[in-house]
Amino acid sequence: MTVSAAGEFGLIDRITARLGAAPACLLGPGDDAAVVAAPDGRVVASTDVLVEGRHFRRDWSSAVDVGHRAAAANLADIAAMGAAPTALLVALCVPPDLELGWAEGLADGLSAEAASVGAGVVGGDVSASPTLTVAVTALGDLGGRPPVLRDGARAGDVIALAGRTGYAAAGYTVLSRGFRTPKLLVDAYRRPVVPYAAGPTAAVRGVTAMVDVSDGLLADLGHLAAASRVAIDLRRSAFDVPDQMRDAAAALGVDPYAWLLAGGDDHALAAAFPEDVPLPDGWRAVGHVVHGSGVTVDGRPFTGPAGWDHFR
Repeated sequence: MTVSAAGEFGLIDRITARLGAAPACLLGPGDDAAVVAAPDGRVVASTDVLVEGRHFRRDWSSAVDVGHRAAAANLADIAAMGAAPTALLVALCVPPDLELGWAEGLADGLSAEAASVGAGVVGGDVSASPTLTVAVTALGDLGGRPPVLRDGARAGDVIALAGRTGYAAAGYTVLSRGFRTPKLLVDAYRRPVVPYAAGPTAAVRGVTAMVDVSDGLLADLGHLAAASRVAIDLRRSAFDVPDQMRDAAAALGVDPYAWLLAGGDDHALAAAFPEDVPLPDGWRAVGHVVHGSGVTVDGRPFTGPAGWDHFR
């Protein structure tokens, strides 16, 4: 059955039937708007959009995969502010001939990724469109803490990373060359493994600035450095190249450090910590904040693109 055969409200019924409950949701789908608890009195909000052919391909990823990716892209932004995710709102624009089962799979992926952090999908909208598009808005709670911004890094701080980088970019390259292995890399592109808990943990432990690595470590740390009016120097030796990534890079003629330092979509968290603060579990030091501007690697500018830019 296609979504046009089910109709707008049939599609909505099919989707909402697959969504689990969220602790913060006081009123879910079915009314004009959802009601979400905000114990802190402030709400952290972020939005992101995935467009077919630009952000995903249905022959590369299942509907469930796309749901996980769409949720992760937003939930990671909430974690990067030091907040705990509470809810997702989803706007879905689909071609009328899309199989209804694909939309149901998308809902399953969105719901599962949200549930992994104690959040849920609480509402949204659907529309017909020639281009399949998934737009997600995430909400989060600060738990009484100030938000962690990008502008607090100071010279002498340690730059640390939680999560992994380069895996999704390597998987994308593998898929774009017509291959489906190594599975480790392809799966990383299809469903990012995000260290959500590392964000609130860092906030408690005195982090001075933090950012979600969505476009590439160099590019996103560049935003943090610019906001803080400092420079950042990374240590190449701090980044291990796993064997499967090294083998894939050799086979495809790619420098693996281009993936590790400039590849996006893994949604790791990068942050600055005072030098005298022990790093929390799950974080590892990869560089330092210094006086100046920009981001360097071992004191030198990185050769090649620093990350993803939608308009270049």
